Amino acid sequence: MTETHATIPSGAPVFPPGRYGHRRAPARRRRTLLVGLVLVGMLTGLTLVAVRDYQRYGDPAYDAEVITYTGITDAQILVDFRVTVPEGGSAVCVLRARDRAGAEVAREQVTVTADPGERQVTTRHRLTTTGRPFIGEVMRCRQPA
Repeated sequence: MTETHATIPSGAPVFPPGRYGHRRAPARRRRTLLVGLVLVGMLTGLTLVAVRDYQRYGDPAYDAEVITYTGITDAQILVDFRVTVPEGGSAVCVLRARDRAGAEVAREQVTVTADPGERQVTTRHRLTTTGRPFIGEVMRCRQPA
């Protein structure tokens, strides 16, 4: 006749309490903590990058858009652009021209001022270039120093 183990369940052995010390907590807690710390670090890093980029490029009070660029010759380009500024304010904008290969052939800072009571300034500026330009751009506009 075979012996029946009715009182001992199959699987993990059962030890008398207090005899062999404490069992270790599963490693899952440590992994969860590590994953949580990595996620917090990544979110902190992304937040810092977003704040830096907003400070560098994202002031909505000084929004600029190119209307058109014309008058393209080997030595110049005319850039028509519109800037939104605080009412009656002014802005310093950086304009540039690039050639067909993408190389910069001109860069210049331009100050524009809105009339009292106005929030938008539309202006045309002539950029003198070092080669034949393909495109004229407004890089950014910001509050004058």
